Amino acid sequence: MSEICLLRHGAVQGGACFRGSTDDELSCSGWRQMWRATRRQGPWDRIISSPLRRCARFATRLARRLDLPLHCDPRLREMHFGAWEGKTAAQLLASDAPALQAFWSDPQRFPPPQAESLDEFARRVDQCWQDLQAMYAGQRLLCITHGGVIRVLLCRQQGLPLQHTLQFDVAYGELITLRTEPTPAAIAAGA
Repeated sequence: MSEICLLRHGAVQGGACFRGSTDDELSCSGWRQMWRATRRQGPWDRIISSPLRRCARFATRLARRLDLPLHCDPRLREMHFGAWEGKTAAQLLASDAPALQAFWSDPQRFPPPQAESLDEFARRVDQCWQDLQAMYAGQRLLCITHGGVIRVLLCRQQGLPLQHTLQFDVAYGELITLRTEPTPAAIAAGA
């Protein structure tokens, strides 16, 4: 069995908005949230991080502090929100309320314009998750990532359809631990 701790990045400069591939920095409070979340946690065998700055910069500092190996995996990036990148919910409610309401009710069927679909996003997250379990079976990992990634994994763990991803509230700086059974790939590799 492996244990994978999922840490959502802290609050970001510029406030809350649809920030998928937009590569903004953590705010001061975001840094504090992440240090607080990891204090008295672990021990971990390694850290895996999204390459986006709001995850990777903290991951680099924590890995140095704990003397742990760090790997950035681009599959742990947040979903790309297309035409909604950088826009707030209030802005979208004013300009395109029906599309935003449809997305909130069923993000799988009603993605933002020019966005990565939820199915595409989930496929890359699922592949990353399977690879992590196979490569690091029996280890305790810390994955520093995004709310969307964590929501997909929670849906998978609870056997819920992807359309339920937005039902999970994952706060900035929240740490969630998932225990996993060895995958067939890990068993075949002798883990």
